[in-house]
Amino acid sequence: MTTNPAPTATDPFTTLRPRLFGIAYRMLGVRADAEDVLQDAWLRWSRQDPTVLQSAEAWLVTVVTRLAIDRLRALKAEREAYVGWWLPEPLVELHDNTTGDALHHNTPESAAELAGELSVAFMYVLERLGPEERAAFLLRQVFDYDYPEIAAQLGKSEASCRQMVHRASERVQQARTRFEVPQAVHHQLLQRFMLAAQSGDRNAIEALLSEDAQLIGDGGGKVPSFPKPLVGPFRIANLYWAQFRRLGALVVYRMALINGEPGLLRYVDGQLESAQAFVTDGERIVAIYAVRNPDKLVGIPATLE
Repeated sequence: MTTNPAPTATDPFTTLRPRLFGIAYRMLGVRADAEDVLQDAWLRWSRQDPTVLQSAEAWLVTVVTRLAIDRLRALKAEREAYVGWWLPEPLVELHDNTTGDALHHNTPESAAELAGELSVAFMYVLERLGPEERAAFLLRQVFDYDYPEIAAQLGKSEASCRQMVHRASERVQQARTRFEVPQAVHHQLLQRFMLAAQSGDRNAIEALLSEDAQLIGDGGGKVPSFPKPLVGPFRIANLYWAQFRRLGALVVYRMALINGEPGLLRYVDGQLESAQAFVTDGERIVAIYAVRNPDKLVGIPATLE
């Protein structure tokens, strides 16, 4: 029996791996699915003679993109039958609450190395796009490929790719409000929220939320979650306050980078309960995305150390 050689440090696949993973993850939203795509791409690459290729990058990006499109199509029925709101599996870097130093990350590459936008809010909006539309949008807007390259990668005409990117951009812009907030400001605001939630200070929590703030939870049918977004500072603050009242010191929050942005991990009685991503306008929190489906938390430290 023969085995394929492992990629070396100088192999184009190894060099391009962060970009390839970034494409696959943004297409699929699940780390294991993205890794499966990369494994399949590597097997194809190992059988390919690189000397006959004009560009190893173009070949690999094309293979990964098309594999991701095929997998996303196959997952369509599963996603449509998903219980509640579907959020991506979070990519987490666990930070020390005091020093801010990175302690752990659950991806083959640090989220900071995955060029382009990665936030949970952005990934949530991408779910509105069809597989090819999503691929065209990402290749153009996130990875900055030009239209001739995208056309070759998708096997479409340039005109068709331009139309897909245009339609996708309009849908993404309609579905989200983007704020340019320095990470230090985001981090400081989240620290205040964490302290308020940790102490059960309902008024302080409410004051940190915008008037139209919403919380979207993903339990996947495995744990309880809200069937509709929870809207308004009073209702959201009550949720955190009620949990504090019920569980008290059993609830502990840890600062983390979630998909490249400051977020919180919540532990209940020492066990990981949720990963929470936050959108802020720089003054208050406008959205919270709480991933509670245990299947999407497997790559994060499950217990407090």
